[in-house]
Amino acid sequence: MSKVILVVSDALRYDIATTNMGFLGHLVETKQASLYKIIGELPSMSRPMYETIHTGMASSEHGIVANTIVRRSKMPNIFQCVVDTGRVTAATAYYWFSELYNRAPFDWIDDKEVDDEKLSIQHGRFYKQDEYPDGELFATAASLVRRFSPDYLLVHPSGMDYHGETYGSDSSEYRNQAIKQDTILAPLIIEWRERGYTIFVTGDHGINKDGAHGGTTPEQREVPLFVIKPNAEGRGDTNETVSHLQIAPTVLKSLDVPIPQSMKMKPL
Repeated sequence: MSKVILVVSDALRYDIATTNMGFLGHLVETKQASLYKIIGELPSMSRPMYETIHTGMASSEHGIVANTIVRRSKMPNIFQCVVDTGRVTAATAYYWFSELYNRAPFDWIDDKEVDDEKLSIQHGRFYKQDEYPDGELFATAASLVRRFSPDYLLVHPSGMDYHGETYGSDSSEYRNQAIKQDTILAPLIIEWRERGYTIFVTGDHGINKDGAHGGTTPEQREVPLFVIKPNAEGRGDTNETVSHLQIAPTVLKSLDVPIPQSMKMKPL
């Protein structure tokens, strides 16, 4: 049965990913993966794009139009669609994901670590510090894979966002964080692929030289989408531009889960 891991690297810009993430670049170059460019939906902010990525809907449709809106999702989303078919979900992510798909507001004690089949994110490990180390996050994700073998796993590191907002996108700190993420991901991709996972790596938004995002410029909107299949067959650099709205239906299609009518864009 098909399984999916979606890595949403917060504030991972397209140009930075394609010039600094060498192992992902190797997979693209050898056609073991496919690379697309996404011109991100607006606003180029985190919470609205978390919901857009998981519902396949624009912010004005799903209603999460700003980071300040704290409530559960009201729309069909990847997590709930997977759970409704009796399959297993998991996430290692910023606590806003818990608020969107489990409970809101977030309780630091009760909601930080959950293992509950009644929740949309059944196996969740959530963090609150923006500077939470990416290495710790990916290790937790790898542990969830080995312990629970989830059908859908979200992995959400914030290292790119933290370094971009702190030092700006033109900084060595921001660029080097992309290299660090790629180095952490490389052996995990090999393991996850061997376990039969299709792996997607993308970003929710970009960031500009001032360390800001939320606007309409290419620096704030353009993010990558790497698609890595368990059979190691890809198209290389497709030179195609796709939409954030296609991620949710593509994930559900990969999982052989029915796509709700609210996800109107065609899957890849």
